[in-house]
Amino acid sequence: MYASVASVVLVGAASSGTMYVTAQAHDGEGLVSSSVSPGAGASSGATEVMEATVESSAVPTSAASSRTRPSPAVDRDALLAEAVEAVAVEDGAEVSVAVLDVSSGESAVHGDGAFDTASIVKVDILASLLLRAQDAGRGLTAQEKTYATAMIRNSDNASATALWTAIGQAEGLRAANDRLGLRDTEGGDGALWGLTQTTAADQLTLLRQVFGETSELSEGSRAYLAGLMGEVAVGQDWGVSAAASGVGASEFALKNGWLPRSATGLWDINSVGRVGVDGREYLVAVLSDGNSSKEKGVSVVEAVAKAAVSCFEGD
Repeated sequence: MYASVASVVLVGAASSGTMYVTAQAHDGEGLVSSSVSPGAGASSGATEVMEATVESSAVPTSAASSRTRPSPAVDRDALLAEAVEAVAVEDGAEVSVAVLDVSSGESAVHGDGAFDTASIVKVDILASLLLRAQDAGRGLTAQEKTYATAMIRNSDNASATALWTAIGQAEGLRAANDRLGLRDTEGGDGALWGLTQTTAADQLTLLRQVFGETSELSEGSRAYLAGLMGEVAVGQDWGVSAAASGVGASEFALKNGWLPRSATGLWDINSVGRVGVDGREYLVAVLSDGNSSKEKGVSVVEAVAKAAVSCFEGD
C-alpha cells in the first residue's frame, strides 16, 4: 500500500510583511511544518499575492514508518553492570570499573566508591610533575627522569616518595588534579601517597589526559608518560592487559597497584591503562579492595577488565 501526501507552499505578501507557508510531499509521519511571520500591517486591506508549488511522491507506508523510527540508545552503564555482576568476587571484596571506547567516545562506569590507589597514583604523581615542569617552561631534569622511569617501569617506591615530595605531596597533587579534571581524588596524608583515595571515574579522566589529544599535558609530556606505561617490567604487566586481544593486543600501556593492608591483611589490587582489542582502543580503570590475596585480586581485576570491553563487542 502506498501513501502520498502533497503539501503546498504559499507566499503571501502584505504591505509591511511577508507570510510563507510551505508544504511538500511527506511520509505518513511528521506531515507539515510551517513558519509564519505576519506583517504588522496585514489588517490594512492590502492585496495578497499567493504562490503555490506542489510536489508529490509515493512511498510504501511501511517503509516510511521504518525510516522515521529512531534507533534505541544503548545503555552502556547497564551493560557494564550486568557484565561485572557475572564476575565472581569474594565476599567482602569490592570492585569498580570505568571504560572508554576511544573510537566512538562512548564510556561506562560501574561503582562510584573510593578506593586506595596503591601504586597507580604514580601516574598521577608524574602527570603532576610534568605540569609543574611545563609551567616553568622546562623539561624534566636528569634526576627527575631517573625517578620517573623507576617509578613507572619498576614501581619503585623510593622514587615515588622523592617525586611525591617534589610536587608538594597531597596539596600539589590536588592542584594538578584540579586542572586535570579529577574531582574525587584525595592525596594520602604526609608521605603516604599509596593511601590516596580515588574513584574509577577519576582514573578514567586521568587516562584521557594521558592518552587523549585534549589535555592539560603537552604532546611531549603525554608521549613521555604513555611511553613509560608501555614499558612496565616483566611480572608487572598483568591487569587490564588481560582484556587485550587480536590486532594491537601487545601494544598495551598500564600501571598497576597492589597493597596489603596491615590492619586487615586484605589486598588492594588496581590496574589502569590502554589496551587494544581487535583493532580498537580502550581506556580501562579497575579498582578493587578486600581481596584475600594478591593472586585472587589480580584474577578479579583481569576478569572485570575483560567484562568492561565486552560491553562494546559487536558495535
